[in-house]
Amino acid sequence: MEFCSKCGALLVPKRKGTKNALYCRKCEKFRAGKVKSKDFKLGTATEKHVEEIVVVDKKSRLDTLPKTHVQCPKCENNEAFWWMEQTRAADEAPTRFYKCTKCEHVWREYE
Repeated sequence: MEFCSKCGALLVPKRKGTKNALYCRKCEKFRAGKVKSKDFKLGTATEKHVEEIVVVDKKSRLDTLPKTHVQCPKCENNEAFWWMEQTRAADEAPTRFYKCTKCEHVWREYE
């Protein structure tokens, strides 16, 4: 690493005409003297390809959750989606949540 003698900023490699040089981004000066191309590699910037954003609504998200046979306290249906979350301290057991497949009532079970 080399630093600018004028302002102290880090010098970065940059092409000046057909030669490589070290350039200060702060004071916009090139360092005098020769720079060996084996000391650094210059590359070209590429644009990032923007990925398509997929919006997932709540109903389709439920399809990815596992189902279990448990009785809903509201409608007495025997099937519900379930998931686990760490709602308390890390040394305590996680909380299991259920969502009824029929009435969509949500309840929790502590272990």
